Amino acid sequence: MKICIFAKDMFTHIMKTSDYQKKYKLKTKAMLRKIIFTVFMCLTVLSAWSAKGDKKVRVGVFTGNGAAQTCIWETIASIQMDPDMTVQGISTSDISNGVLNNLDAIIIPGGGGTTEYMNLGGENIDRIRAFIRSGKGAVGICAGAYLFTDTPNYACMHINGAKAIDIEHDNRGHGISAFSLTDEGKKLFPELAGREKSYVMYYEGPVLVKSDSIPLPYKTMATMLTDVHEEGNAPANMTNNRPFFIANEYGKGRVFSSISHPEATPGMMWMIPRMVRWTLKMPVISYSKRVVNPNLYNREILMTKADLKKEHNYYYTFLYGTPQEKIAALDWLQQCRSWEAKRWAQGLLFDSNADVRIRTAKFIAETDYLPFLNDLEAACKAERDPQTKKQMIIYLKSLKDLLPAK
Repeated sequence: MKICIFAKDMFTHIMKTSDYQKKYKLKTKAMLRKIIFTVFMCLTVLSAWSAKGDKKVRVGVFTGNGAAQTCIWETIASIQMDPDMTVQGISTSDISNGVLNNLDAIIIPGGGGTTEYMNLGGENIDRIRAFIRSGKGAVGICAGAYLFTDTPNYACMHINGAKAIDIEHDNRGHGISAFSLTDEGKKLFPELAGREKSYVMYYEGPVLVKSDSIPLPYKTMATMLTDVHEEGNAPANMTNNRPFFIANEYGKGRVFSSISHPEATPGMMWMIPRMVRWTLKMPVISYSKRVVNPNLYNREILMTKADLKKEHNYYYTFLYGTPQEKIAALDWLQQCRSWEAKRWAQGLLFDSNADVRIRTAKFIAETDYLPFLNDLEAACKAERDPQTKKQMIIYLKSLKDLLPAK
């Protein structure tokens, strides 16, 4: 910048000194050329410097009523794994106030699709549609995918070309479920391309078929293989061989719909930012081996009614049980990938028993539960027993390894 100022002063001085121009005309022209070149180089450097700002993709996760708290936490955590993305929670009032102008993609997480619709309101629904049509991206997860459909007698956005069926049995059950990628899906998720089956958490997601009323074609990226009908008197052979992931164009933008919960599946959370990348036509990048771990689950783990009862009873174990009982509960809940336990484990980091604190730190690290990173950091900082602290720090480091290097 000092060079630029000096060059400007010299230029002014030269132009004001007419005698100098007459006597040394040739010399002046040479100097002017040097000055102009210097100014040009200064401006070029400054322009390049200013262009090095934050180029990260800006993702907003809907946090309004209808979006489940754990689904919000886990979706935000999954986006944090991608080095090229930033993420923030957005409410219905934020959308009304123009937050979409500062975003590249939006994610509607799991919860309740009609309640999310009610919280957004018709005008904000229109704003989201316009946002996507303008060339931006949208990802719907479970209830979010439901919200994107064209389902009769269901409050939805009509933006993904599918409709849900058998909605009277939505509470059909949940658990780790199998899926297979289509050829299109293998391009987006090459880490899974060589696998006949992969597994992620499914929790009462919509059963999708093509819409009858809107001509909006979609690509099936993956097919569900598991038949889930553990609860609600749901019929058999309804979920299997149905779309698991679908993706479509919408105006100049793109929409990706997942009926399952990769963000709630250890070793598979990276699939969510990859979906965002597809909606924005971003290149596929590799994530670390710590992030990508499809071998963590190699079988279906569906929660039976007996399992659900056992899971419920462990809530009281954490309140009133012995240290040994709490540790045994954590072992079982981690093994079956309990949906509920992840909300209960947080406070056990500060249990009065050191062994429980260590086992809880292990539970959080091995389930990739980034939403509790700050809690684990606080627990390590507050830990007074040196050996306990040492072990907890190991698990803290493992959890931090899920995040991109700064």
